[in-house]
Order: sequence, then structure tokens, then C-alpha cells
Amino acid sequence: MDPIGGLLLGFEVLFTPENLVAGLLGAVIGTMTGVLPGIGPTGAMSLLLPLTFVMSPTAGLIMLAGIYYGSMYGGSTTAILLRMPGEAASIVTSIDGFQMSKRGRAGAALAVAAIGSAVAGTIGVLLLMLFAPTLAALAINLAPPEYCLIALLGLVALSFLSSGSRWKGLAMVALGLGIATVGTDPTSGTSRFTFGSLELSGGLDLVPIVMGLFGLAEVLKAVGSDERLPSVKGVKFRELFPSGREWKEAFPAIWRGSFLGFVLGLVPGPQNVISSFASYRLEKKLSKHPEEFGHGAIRGVAGPESANNAATSGQMVPLLALGIPFSATSALLLAALQIQNVQPGPLFIQANPAIFWGVIASMYLGNLLLLILNLPLVGVWVSMLRIPQPILLTLVTITMFVGAYSLNNRLFDVGVMVAFGFIGWALNKLKFDLAPLILALVLGGFMETAFRQTMFLSRGDFGIFVARPVSGVLVAAIVLVMAIPLIQRLRNRNKQHAFADARAGKEYQR
Repeated sequence: MDPIGGLLLGFEVLFTPENLVAGLLGAVIGTMTGVLPGIGPTGAMSLLLPLTFVMSPTAGLIMLAGIYYGSMYGGSTTAILLRMPGEAASIVTSIDGFQMSKRGRAGAALAVAAIGSAVAGTIGVLLLMLFAPTLAALAINLAPPEYCLIALLGLVALSFLSSGSRWKGLAMVALGLGIATVGTDPTSGTSRFTFGSLELSGGLDLVPIVMGLFGLAEVLKAVGSDERLPSVKGVKFRELFPSGREWKEAFPAIWRGSFLGFVLGLVPGPQNVISSFASYRLEKKLSKHPEEFGHGAIRGVAGPESANNAATSGQMVPLLALGIPFSATSALLLAALQIQNVQPGPLFIQANPAIFWGVIASMYLGNLLLLILNLPLVGVWVSMLRIPQPILLTLVTITMFVGAYSLNNRLFDVGVMVAFGFIGWALNKLKFDLAPLILALVLGGFMETAFRQTMFLSRGDFGIFVARPVSGVLVAAIVLVMAIPLIQRLRNRNKQHAFADARAGKEYQR
């Protein structure tokens, strides 16, 4: 199907009551998630994952996608007004956005962030619409060795390129893969790590695990913290008008951030965060006045906000075209489809054109809707910070318990959620990144099946992973990703030696 015909089909699918309500609900909840610090898009998506059981696959994916990119919009609000990012991708925005707020230009910063997000989101969806079918057509020729290595590349990249200790990232991958083995062996049919429990024979359900790790864990963290949601003054509508000079500087940064963010969204790892930092560095390097960055440079808001929204669309390409998520949030989107017995992959677009093009159309409409929600109604979202925290946490907790029980109408799932809630709380205390765990949990079964099929095809010969051209390139990419930290360490050591030598030379001259 050509892109024009597909897009017409998408809008036909979108303009049904269920899908429109799902898109609106996702946009509103996503903005709320971004504004309220703490929960984040992954937590919100995990809380509402049970709701997709009673929805069609298209409506469920539209709602969760709306939460995802809606949180990218909302996260800039508290980042600019309070220097308190609603989610991790808005950390960079808070640097110059908050300085603009202190100078009385909060309205201009919010307007540039919202418009930049809308432009980048639209460009990202356009590129997604063009790239995903092309990649899916190429992926039809891939075999089990390539799929096994693509999954391994995603896990390795998320472990080695994420912030924090690499060993902690690898430990989370190992834990996720271990949890994925609980249940019945897909090949032999024997029980693994069930300890005689009938409930464990079917494996651990992803939904209560995610709800516990990202939802209940955040509630426990908030209960144990003395921090409270801060109060903030509202922004009047007439203040949402950047000056001509600000527009002139912002627009080139928006365009650069849009394309840079989409490309980085194709790379495994925390794409939204990486793309926002990369855009900030790029804008600072290209600026004629780099000294302004960190003191209220409008380009320091426009570029990163555009980049993290475009990266959201980039992440959808490997998910929909290959059926492989490269982040925790896209793993939840995959789980939502698998729950409905829909498997993304090379044949997904051909077999489910209504779902693919319906989601594409919803993202076009969603970007327009979020622009409306985040500019004229900015005062409404700011007022949400005045909600008493005990009430907010109580509502979130009740939602989680009801959602966990509604999965299979059994208390076992509630117990799993509570157990992983405490596990997530403890891991957060120990500074572990939970994203590699979720990605390993989702990809564990897929990677195991692909590996076993590969070994069957090669009769146990591991040389098959380098004998095929594409798999050989993937092996090289995995080795490169693992070598990046070592290369960075050597570069830093050389810089330190060069600095020490220069300093010694100056002292000798004296």
C-alpha cells in the first residue's frame, strides 16, 4: 500500500468513537504524566496496560502511544517553570528553560517547547511512515541468526550506553532473562523454576511486574520521601509569545533537533535522553555565542525538546518493522499488542494495515491536539501541582491493585505486583536502572527461540553468526558498542596526560 492510500486508511480507522477517545485519553494522561514529576511515561503506561484488554488492538496502541509522546510535551512545563523535569528527557530543557523563566520569559520558553515538540513530532511521524514499511520489506529476508543478534544488540546497547554502572546494567539484563525463563520450556515442554507451583507454570505475567517496578515502586519512593510537589505561579496566555529574535534562533534548532532525534531514536538505549543531550551539544557548538547556553538560550530549549519528541517516532520503527523494542516504553507497546495476539514484525504492516496506519494517523492528530493542550491550557496543568500528594498516591495505588487483579481475576498477580514493587523500590535505592530488566524480560523468550532455531539450522555451529553478511555486521556492532566505554576511558586518560604535560611545560618555562 502506498503512503497516501495508507494514510487515508489510517484516518478512516482513527475517526471512530473508540479510537478518538483513546487518542484523547492518551494525550491528556500523557501530559499529566509529564507535568507531575515521578511517575514517568513508563509508569503511566504500565498502570493503564490492563485497560487495553477491553480495547481493540488499534485503540490500545493509540492510547499508549499518546501517553508516551504526550509525556514528552508535558515534561517541559515543570522543567521550565521549576527546574524540576517531569521525565528524564526534559532534564536538558530545564537548564536554559528555567533561566528564561527567572528572566520573565517562561511563556516564550513554553511556547517554543510546545511548538518545537509539535513540529518535531510531525516530522518524526512522516519519517516513520516512510521508513517503517521499507525496513519491514528488507527484514523479510532476515533469518533467526539476525533476529537473535538484533535482540542481543538492543540488550547490550541499553546496558553499556545507559547512565550509571555498566555492571549494574548487565546485572539487570541477567535478572530479566532469568525471570523470562520461569514457566514452561517452549521446546521441550518441561517446567523451569516453578518449584511445583501451578501459578508459575504459565510464567510470570509482564503486566504486574511492570506495574510493580515502575508504579508501586514510585509510590513507595514518594511515601518514604519528605519532598512534596512545589507550588508555582501560573503563566498568562498573553505571555506565550516569543519575540522575533527568539523565533529566528529557535526555528533552525527545531529542524536540526527533529532530524537528529529521529536518527538517534533508531539506536538501542535511552533514545529520548541521548537525543536531547546530543541536540544541546550540537546547538552549543553551532552557536556564535556559546556562552549564552546555561543562561537562558532559546536554542537550548528548542533543540532538545524537538529532539526528544522526534526520537519517540524513531523508536517506533524497529518496534513495528522488526517486532523488537529498543527501550522500556516500546517494550510496553509490544506487550500491549502481544496481549491482543498481534505480533509486530516484518509482516505486521501487511497483515495489520489498519493498526499501523491508524496509529500513524493518531500521531498526526495527537501532535495537533497536544499543541492545543499545552499552550492555551498551560495554567490548568500547572494547577495540578497543587493536588495534595496523599490523595494522588492513594488514587494511583487503588488503580494499580484493581488493574493487577483484573488481569486474570486472581490474587496471585496482585502478589507479584507487590513483590516487584518492593524489588523495584530496593533497586532504585541502590541506583539500578530498571529499563534493561524490562527489555530483557520482553526479549528473553524471543531471543531464546531465535537462538535455538539458529543452533538447529547450523547443527550447533556458532560460526553461523559471522558467516552471513548481515549477522556479521551485527556482531561487529555488538563488539563496537562494548568497546565504546573502553575507547572513552582511553581518550579521557590521554586528555589528562596532555593536560598534565602542558601544565608541567608551563611550570618549567617559569
